[in-house]
Amino acid sequence: MSENFYDVLGVSRDASEEEIKKAYRKQAAKHHPDVSDDDDAEERFKKIQKAKEVLTDEQKRQQYDQLGHDRFTEADKRGATGGGGPGGAGGPFGGAGGAGGAGGFEDIFNQFFGGGRGGGGGGGNRPRQGQDLRTGLTIDLEEAFEGATKEVTLTRPTECDTCDGAGHPPDADVETCPQCNGRGQVQQVQQTPLGRVQQTSTCPRCEGEGELYSEDCADCGGDGVVREEATLSVEIPAGIRSGQSLRMEREGAPGENGGPKGDLLIEVDVDVGDRFQRDGDDLRVNEAVSFPQAVFGDTIEVETVDGSVEMDVPAGTQSGETFRLKGKGMPRLRRRGRGDLYVQVGVVIPEELNEEQREALEAFAEAGGEDVDVGGGFFEKLKSSF
Repeated sequence: MSENFYDVLGVSRDASEEEIKKAYRKQAAKHHPDVSDDDDAEERFKKIQKAKEVLTDEQKRQQYDQLGHDRFTEADKRGATGGGGPGGAGGPFGGAGGAGGAGGFEDIFNQFFGGGRGGGGGGGNRPRQGQDLRTGLTIDLEEAFEGATKEVTLTRPTECDTCDGAGHPPDADVETCPQCNGRGQVQQVQQTPLGRVQQTSTCPRCEGEGELYSEDCADCGGDGVVREEATLSVEIPAGIRSGQSLRMEREGAPGENGGPKGDLLIEVDVDVGDRFQRDGDDLRVNEAVSFPQAVFGDTIEVETVDGSVEMDVPAGTQSGETFRLKGKGMPRLRRRGRGDLYVQVGVVIPEELNEEQREALEAFAEAGGEDVDVGGGFFEKLKSSF
């Protein structure tokens, strides 16, 4: 069985991308043909490069883990000869390519113009904005109604203070990268179905910096980035709904080559609670009324998000009937006005009646020609109707 890519770099199968890049730099510095006297140094260095290429590409790594080392490398070889790579179909251009597949027009453009992940095409050292980060925050309905200032705590990558993001101590010895001669890029000539083409890509030894340093920063291991816990204050606007996100600019991951930080996206979840149901800016609530209130009408108090209000229940109200209280719902996000509150009334039938109540209801039933026999008469109909 061939040595797998994780063993080549000396990392575990659950290693992060940062750990893989760090391991690659150490292995490349040790086994590069320019510095190693081993007979198989060149072959070993090619394996190290291939391992890093696959394991730092999310789609290729997923395919590698699913197929296994031998099946993945066989499929990769077929893709290189026009037979279709992992996830791609055959054909003179390496296949149409699927989700996560190799080949297709992307490969042809990469061969001509040096595209693909990790730079190339003359832009290996250009400033790049850092990645956006995501986190979640749960608030209650009252906070969503009024707006609030909340704190979020997250662990995020940040520029190493010890080396100011350089990845090496200030007094480290520096030399020009011998592989790219300080350009940060290397060129390769490939034979393609369209002829010989020249491809420019980021130098794998110095990773585009053009320089090599005698030692890495002890705190960040040469990455220039460390992970730290940060607590941030975020303003929650009134009327926000579950699933909506707030953006905090420049609170994301550090940029590369002097580029700006990314943003932090906070996805909000509003815990509505047990009393209300929310439908956009509108709220719904259930209120109980007694049989006499439904029959004769009454004024009841309804508890809203911001206090109680009075609501008229007309005489003859039916159980399940819904009334609208205009402007008593949630604030409209970054707009004027509020939604409505819909109140559904339910008529409550008492479980037990005293003698006076029973006689009164029996008289009511008889006046209407209702059967008041126990078991299937007036009272059973009354209960079932509500």
